Amino acid sequence: MKLPTTKMSTQENQMKTTTAVARTRQKHDTRLQNFSQFTISICLMTLYMLVTPAAALANCPSSCQCDDDTLVVKCGEGTLDVLPITLNPFLQRLVIQSNKIKTIDSSLQFYAELLFLDLSYNELVTLPMRTFQFQRKLQELHLNHNKIGQISNMTFVGLGALTVLNLRGNLLAELEQGTFAKMSKIEELNLGQNRINRIDPRAFEGLLNLRTLYLDDNTLTTVPAPTIFQAMPNLAELYLGTNSFTTIPGKAFIDLKGLTRLDLRGAGLHNISADAMKGLENLRYLDLADNRLEVIPTNALGHLERLEELLLGQNDFEIIGSGAFAGMKQLRKLEITGAQRLRSVQNGAFNANTNLEHLNLSSNKMLQDVQEHALSGLPHLRHVILKENDLRTLAEGLIPWSGMQTLDLSDNPIICDCQMLWLRNLLVSKNSSSDKLVDVMCLSPEPMRKEPLSQFSPAMLGCSHTDTSHQALIVVVVVVTTATITGLALLIYGCRRRIRESLKGGWGNSALGRKEREYHKTCSDEEYMTRQQHPCSLSIQPTVPYTSSSGYNMHPTQPYMGSRSIPVTEL
Repeated sequence: MKLPTTKMSTQENQMKTTTAVARTRQKHDTRLQNFSQFTISICLMTLYMLVTPAAALANCPSSCQCDDDTLVVKCGEGTLDVLPITLNPFLQRLVIQSNKIKTIDSSLQFYAELLFLDLSYNELVTLPMRTFQFQRKLQELHLNHNKIGQISNMTFVGLGALTVLNLRGNLLAELEQGTFAKMSKIEELNLGQNRINRIDPRAFEGLLNLRTLYLDDNTLTTVPAPTIFQAMPNLAELYLGTNSFTTIPGKAFIDLKGLTRLDLRGAGLHNISADAMKGLENLRYLDLADNRLEVIPTNALGHLERLEELLLGQNDFEIIGSGAFAGMKQLRKLEITGAQRLRSVQNGAFNANTNLEHLNLSSNKMLQDVQEHALSGLPHLRHVILKENDLRTLAEGLIPWSGMQTLDLSDNPIICDCQMLWLRNLLVSKNSSSDKLVDVMCLSPEPMRKEPLSQFSPAMLGCSHTDTSHQALIVVVVVVTTATITGLALLIYGCRRRIRESLKGGWGNSALGRKEREYHKTCSDEEYMTRQQHPCSLSIQPTVPYTSSSGYNMHPTQPYMGSRSIPVTEL
């Protein structure tokens, strides 16, 4: 049987009215209960202050240390499961760590003068709405390492003076719109080590004074959108490591003009787009360690002209090529440690980083090759750490070793021979001064195994000369002598014909002069002149003795070039 429509409507209205009345009564009861709690708390506080003597304003729990002069209470590891309500109501610093507190009840309203509250390492699961509405003077709130799974825009109502909020190590999965809008003065927000995988575009709305943001060690799969960062124009430090980004898109940080520190350690990066770092002109510190980068992102890093410190270890690149860090003119400290595939550092790798002071290339188990000019052109380099690599030898001209303040080549399979004499001399000279360099242990040859290089003499290293300057002088002399002899030989070879002609001409003139004296009385002036014109035609024939008019024995000569012979009878 169906009821008339009018009766159905009447019943529905009655039900709605009953529900509304019930809700109203519930709200009224809640308000009345809150008011009653507040009234009771005020009465208890007033009664407590009136009854308690001035010398003992508080009842300190046995597990706590209370100081009524400094208004500080510290409760160490203990069994507290609720906030005590018998502490000094004018308390300013309250630290209750490593206890079993599961919720923050109304007892917190007794301490309206708090400036610092630390409830870390407890068992907090939820934070009721308006939990901190009476802590209007609170400046730091530490709720890290609890089990808090959700927060909303009503959780932190009343914390208008808060500057530091620490929620690290909880179970937060998402950040809703306007979650932190009530805390306009906050400067540091730590949301690291949670399970955050979704951030509302307006979650950080109102954080105009935020300077440091931790979002590391969460489950984010992409870098937060640029619109999210627009809400924090004064952000200086951003931690996004230990997530699963894979890549950084272009202009991801374009609105963070004031960022000076960016931590992307362990973010799962395989590559970085060329313009990913645009907008970070003021960045001073960048951590890209513990990622999956197969090549050094030279193009992306080239935008960071003011970068001073770069960490790039534990990646998958094999070579540090020439100009790998081009554009980073202000780079002062570079660490590439634990890169398990790194094999070679090539010439000119740091030629654009003339301000480099500290270089750490340690714990790269496959690094065998640091080319001779890989570290050239670095006048300010003072600290070099090359320990725990696979280096067998190093060239003396690698860097200006004499200016080193820190040099660590330990735990390398160094071959101690004459090529390492320069390093032995450097270790001896530096360790006798104020600078102390870590000694080098030899791997081979066998008699020197596991012995320090500095203790071996040049002769033991197989060097024939003890002084490197002496060796250099000998080399210079040998080179100059060889060059001189070679030059003379080439000169003689080129002028051999002229020298031969000069020698022949000299001998012929001598013979001619001797014969001229012999034939001075046998030749006429005309014939003598004829012979003088052809000195090279003079030849001696077999002699026939004859007697001159003066009574001397003379020897006739062969006629010159068609001139008649002189009969003996005509003389």
